[in-house]
Amino acid sequence: MERFIGRQRELEELNAVLSTGGAQFLLLYGRRRVGKTTLVLHWAEKTGRPFLYWVATRDTPVRLRADFSRTLWNWAYPESRAAPLFHSWKEVFEATAELLKGRSAILIMDEFSYAAESDPSLPSSLQAAWDHLFRRQGCTVVLTGSQIGLMTRLMGYDAPLYGRFTAQLPVEPLPCPTLKEFLPRYSVAERVAVYAVAGGIPAYVERFNDRQSVGANIQRLFVQRTGMFRSEPFLLIGDVIRRETQTYESVLKAVASGLHTPAEIAKALEVSSSYLSSYLRQLESLHLLERRLPATVAPEKRGTSRKSRYYLADPYLRFYFRFIATNLNLIEQELNDVLWQRIGEQFRAFVGLTAFEDLCREWTLVQARRGKLSFAPERVGSHWAKDAQVDVVAINWQERAILLGECKWGTEPIGRSVIRGLQEKAGRVVPDEGWQVHYAVFARAGFSTSGRSAGKAVGAELVELDRLEEGLK
Repeated sequence: MERFIGRQRELEELNAVLSTGGAQFLLLYGRRRVGKTTLVLHWAEKTGRPFLYWVATRDTPVRLRADFSRTLWNWAYPESRAAPLFHSWKEVFEATAELLKGRSAILIMDEFSYAAESDPSLPSSLQAAWDHLFRRQGCTVVLTGSQIGLMTRLMGYDAPLYGRFTAQLPVEPLPCPTLKEFLPRYSVAERVAVYAVAGGIPAYVERFNDRQSVGANIQRLFVQRTGMFRSEPFLLIGDVIRRETQTYESVLKAVASGLHTPAEIAKALEVSSSYLSSYLRQLESLHLLERRLPATVAPEKRGTSRKSRYYLADPYLRFYFRFIATNLNLIEQELNDVLWQRIGEQFRAFVGLTAFEDLCREWTLVQARRGKLSFAPERVGSHWAKDAQVDVVAINWQERAILLGECKWGTEPIGRSVIRGLQEKAGRVVPDEGWQVHYAVFARAGFSTSGRSAGKAVGAELVELDRLEEGLK
């Protein structure tokens, strides 16, 4: 039996929609392999209602209708071999409505964006069927799709289905603590390392074998020419960007290599910053890039600040473009040991600077939501300037309170020097005098006796990996 892990919140949200009664029209969307299909099928089965499931492909309109008709007929008449030939989506949906009548059934059209792209008339036909058939019969229709841009455009005011959806649910990657259910034999540090490579994408994480080391898994999945992850980035990008993918990929590679400001990225691509701006906005809207500002930028200045930096939002793409895309020649020549040596030399630093710091900021945000910090922050992020870098910053401008946090992914316990260094940074980071300053230190290897004593003296939150993982649940 296929494992179903996590998604309790999503199941509750879907059940809440269904419990309101009457016809429902749901839109689910999220990136490739995030688990949309597993979620919607598990939910549909648990409702106890009859459901019809169809998954679209990129095909001609005639073949799409024929495939839907076969699926419908096999569901309604399992012993029948041949489905009737329908000449329009209007006929298809009329037959579907007739077979669903009186059943309180759920109709699931998976990867609807593929079908709508292949046959632009489909959304209009579905709109008419919803208005005149499915809604009146009390049916529940669910559309899912990986092409996030196209799926969200279905809700646009100029789209045929505008105003028809009764609920929408973006399906996000699973949170890091969920990896414990996939990889129970791994330590917390090993699971954080996997998260740095695969993020919370179930289809990626379940490929890891926790009877092998993280390094052995990476070699199997990425370094070998037959590894499943070799072509994944281009499929993922192609799902959300339908043209000029080369320029978008170049931007992602530049950011992954450590170029974070628009000026740095434009220089690397040999284009002007004005030319680049539209690409950055598009990548940000598609959740492939994340634009960050220092948390210490005052609220009234955030809209005009030029201190922004861009980061890859997807852990898998961060890893791929950092280590694999730049070394494909080694894979093609089967110089796997050379490549792994390159990855191994930089992997620990990569995990610390990406996944670990992200999780420490997330931990801080979760504690804030639960009211477990010394104050209620308005914003959680980080700080960068020429004279100081701070990994975690939580700030409340009205209360004039700030938390400064340091993240250490090293293998040695943290001593008093880190605490003192954090205190010294405060004078260069805190906006002005009269602020309450709080501290937090996140440590992979824990704390020495002197480190704990120094942290206790200033009331610092000392967060080791077990506490980090528990606090993220």
